Amino acid sequence: MIALEFAIVLAAIFIGARLGGIAIGFAGGLGVLALALLGVTPGDMPFDVISIIMSVIAAIAAMQMAGGMDYLVNLAEKVLRSNPKYLTFLAPLVTYLMTVMAGTGHTAFSTMPVITEVAKENNIRPSRPLSIAVIASQMAITASPISAAVVFFAALLESEGTGVSYIDLLAIAIPATFIACMSTAAIMMAVDKVRGTSELSTHPEFQRRLAAGEIEMKGSQTRELPKGAKLSVLIFVLGLVAVMSYATAISENVGLISDPVMGRDQAIISIMLSVAALIVMLCKVPTASILGASTFKSGMSASICVLGVAWLGTTFVSNHEELIMETAGDMLSDYPWTLAIILFFAAALLYSQAATTRALMPTAFAIGVSPVAAIAAFPAVSALFVLPTYPTLLAAVEIDDTGTTRIGKAIFNHPFLVPGVINIAIAVALGFVFGALRGL
Repeated sequence: MIALEFAIVLAAIFIGARLGGIAIGFAGGLGVLALALLGVTPGDMPFDVISIIMSVIAAIAAMQMAGGMDYLVNLAEKVLRSNPKYLTFLAPLVTYLMTVMAGTGHTAFSTMPVITEVAKENNIRPSRPLSIAVIASQMAITASPISAAVVFFAALLESEGTGVSYIDLLAIAIPATFIACMSTAAIMMAVDKVRGTSELSTHPEFQRRLAAGEIEMKGSQTRELPKGAKLSVLIFVLGLVAVMSYATAISENVGLISDPVMGRDQAIISIMLSVAALIVMLCKVPTASILGASTFKSGMSASICVLGVAWLGTTFVSNHEELIMETAGDMLSDYPWTLAIILFFAAALLYSQAATTRALMPTAFAIGVSPVAAIAAFPAVSALFVLPTYPTLLAAVEIDDTGTTRIGKAIFNHPFLVPGVINIAIAVALGFVFGALRGL
């Protein structure tokens, strides 16, 4: 029976991936229904994770409509154009920082056109900085103080009595993922140099499109900012600081607030919604416009996707937890790093850092995985690049009009896979190192 149930899970994920977009969540719900018809009890619905995503997205969408995203993109363009020779480092640096601050990788959409134009202007193959920038935006989710994956994992660490706080998690995740992103950029630049593929002019497809007049050089684009643009960013940043401060204060290891009125989830949701309210009031943003914001649409789509796939994954795992513990317990006990491999392949199917964390991390602790192993393996939940169907990945392919960022005929033949695998491998290794340095 378990084989049939697993086949249903895979079939639902495959259908969702084929349909794309929000349909991934729809297919997850279809999978839960199919399992229920076989007598499988549905698992807990991930409303905690979804609520955090929705509230953060609401604040980001309000900031976008106030002109805050354009202001950040203007800053990003200045950084990228300041030293184009190092675009392969600067591009992931920008997308990483924006994702850490915003808690969603969808902010990368706004910087991709700039990365592409700077690359074309400086005879750099756009696929390299674009691919690493996309990977960095995914990796940064596991280092963002307000991402649903980090918040859920931090709460789980404390509820399991591991002695690891929210700040401990960030103190390991941020340097591990950031150094991994920069190291991956260095490795891929070295590979391109050895292979002689760094320069855009060496690529036949670019030469063909250039000769056909299919490539347009747009140059620098100045974005006019509304009066409240900078203020909206300031309000959002203050909200981020408030979230981190409160989450730290109520941590058992810090203990500044021993009997908090609100839990961490409630605090993040209320603060982010308050940030949205302040931006709307002080920056005079029409509330109707927020519903049409690109970040709002992509964020709400992501919420439905997490609802479907996380619920599907939790349903399967919770109903076979004992078997999973018996099968994987000894292996994870003897080789704790293998948790990263499990999370890697699960994330490739579940399509979400939060969904993967929600579905598998509680079982990992039930099996007896140590806190340091779980934290070190955490970046592996960012393996959303394996199948070339994730929105930011597809956007990078579409935006690069030079034709160097392409998905081959084979499913896994795309420029995001190798940098992504290298990035996660380095981040996991560094996670063990930094965890040991912190005495975990």
